[in-house]
Amino acid sequence: MKLHAEALLFDNDGTLVSSIESVHRCWTRWAHEYSITAEDFARVELHGRPAAEIAADLLPAHVVPEAVARIEQLEVEDVAGGVVLLPGTAELLDRLPADRWAVVTSATRRLAEARLEDVGIRPKNLVAADDITRGKPDPEPFLLGARRLGVDPARCVVFEDAPAGLAAGRAAGMRTVALATTHDPSELLADVVVGDLSAVSVQVKDDGLEITIAE
Repeated sequence: MKLHAEALLFDNDGTLVSSIESVHRCWTRWAHEYSITAEDFARVELHGRPAAEIAADLLPAHVVPEAVARIEQLEVEDVAGGVVLLPGTAELLDRLPADRWAVVTSATRRLAEARLEDVGIRPKNLVAADDITRGKPDPEPFLLGARRLGVDPARCVVFEDAPAGLAAGRAAGMRTVALATTHDPSELLADVVVGDLSAVSVQVKDDGLEITIAE
């Protein structure tokens, strides 16, 4: 399958990198510190959502700012050695001009930059939770990414592993590529579903980017 675009927008965790073990450690400790029961914790979707929204689902409003600062601190402190590049990430990003792609993440800027730096990724453009008022599945994060790149949203392709992120990409009017790195393919609604970024290659053309996807 081939797609043509002017820019690519990548989620981070579960798309470019995996920090799943670190996330599990930190959020489990966080839930224990705030006396959140296992039952309450299990009912909340964690992946692909801003920490502030997760905390708001579980804690009284007056506790949320402190709790968000705490989980950010735990995750930043746990970055070293807890982040790995997912297959195909380095090869794909190496082929892209710096102004033709952006990372659009639900993590805070501090945490996102720490995770990316740990594996040697330094995006020119990064949209983080600090930059938006409504997180995925709202389209705001991806629309902001397109605006910063100066590209029509319809000429962007989103790469995501989470249902919330894919919903955000669709709502932004972008084509979507789902990566089955954290969810079963049956849970992923996208233009195309692949295992990971090793199935994706890009050629830079005069009129944009030609994306080849091995299905």
